[in-house]
Amino acid sequence: MPETRPPEVDLATFATAHGKGAAILDVRNPDEYATAHVPGAVLIPLDQLEARTREIPAGDPLYVICAAGGRSLSAARALVEAGYPAVSVAGGTNGWIDRGGPVVAGDSPH
Repeated sequence: MPETRPPEVDLATFATAHGKGAAILDVRNPDEYATAHVPGAVLIPLDQLEARTREIPAGDPLYVICAAGGRSLSAARALVEAGYPAVSVAGGTNGWIDRGGPVVAGDSPH
C-alpha cells in the first residue's frame, strides 16, 4: 500500500490563498509563534495536535505551516490520515519571511 502523502504547496500558492483568507495551522512551538507568525495562523504545536483536534481550523484546504516545512509535512500527513484536507507549506514561516510576507508577533493569530 503506498504511503499517504499530502500535497505540498509552494509559498507563491500559499500567498495567494492567504490573501483570500485561507485557514492556516501553525505547528511550531509557542516561542517560535510568538516571535513571528503568518497573520491568521492558529497555533497548535505538533506535539499537541492529537489532543487538540477540536481547535483545528476548518478549511479546504487547511494550510499547515512550521519553520521550514518538516514539522508541517508530518502534521499534514497525520491530518490527511484523520480525514482533514491538509496541505503543507513548503519553505514554512522562514521562507514566508524571506519572500517578504507579512508577519505578526505575539500569542494571538492576528
